[in-house]
Amino acid sequence: MPAFFIFDRGKLSRVGMPSLKDHIIEEIERLIEPVLAESFLELVEVQFRQEPVGWVLRVIIYKQGGTSVDDCAKVSRQLSHLLDVEDLIPQKYSLEVSSPGLDRPLTTERDFLRNRGEKVKLTLETDGGYLTQIGVIQDVREGMLELKSDAGILSYPLSSISKARLEIEF
Repeated sequence: MPAFFIFDRGKLSRVGMPSLKDHIIEEIERLIEPVLAESFLELVEVQFRQEPVGWVLRVIIYKQGGTSVDDCAKVSRQLSHLLDVEDLIPQKYSLEVSSPGLDRPLTTERDFLRNRGEKVKLTLETDGGYLTQIGVIQDVREGMLELKSDAGILSYPLSSISKARLEIEF
């Protein structure tokens, strides 16, 4: 009698082993870095997930001074060509290349460093609950965020920040 196996490519296949989805993201990060470097762009994030419209490969890029539509289109063309040659993704998918957006949450040390000098609103976890703090990002070092507020320069461990977004001023 034949044996049947069901393999879910989006989950861990063995304990500690990366999934195919994780492998695809890592390979795309490796492929895209040289393309971005030549245009003075930075990779913010690569997402590969199933959405109601099907599989979506989303590449989020950043450029000091602003990411243009032309930047996104150029990266999309180059990455599309690389993906056709490398043939990394076995299923049908849509490719999206975009900028982070003004209201995107800051989650990594790189996000905070990229936004030095910008006003940010933080929600911090404390022993007694949550604290909201608004200030200007001064620096990030060794997992600590330095924030200039009305109270002076304050330091917070990145691990205590539950939410952070840029404060958009018009």
